[in-house]
Amino acid sequence: MSAAKPSAMIRYTALRLLIFVGCFFVAGVAVHFGLIPSGLGGSNMIWVILLGLVLSAPLSYVLLRKQRDEMSQQIVAGVDRTKARLDANRTREDAVQ
Repeated sequence: MSAAKPSAMIRYTALRLLIFVGCFFVAGVAVHFGLIPSGLGGSNMIWVILLGLVLSAPLSYVLLRKQRDEMSQQIVAGVDRTKARLDANRTREDAVQ
């Protein structure tokens, strides 16, 4: 018996979060050592978060293409199953009348 395959959506989300955390860490280190200018006043943490988001978005887009395609296929399959169930219920209701 094979183990259940984890949801592609959970895997994609976890990998996306991991990429963001890595970019956030790199941006934080770069700001700390002065490689990148720090934010104004008390906005340094917001600045580092924004840098992490800006860096992680294109990386996620490129690096997670396979996981995004798997997630899309799972979603389409789920929608198709739901449509089939709704059609089956609709025809069953029509047969009763």
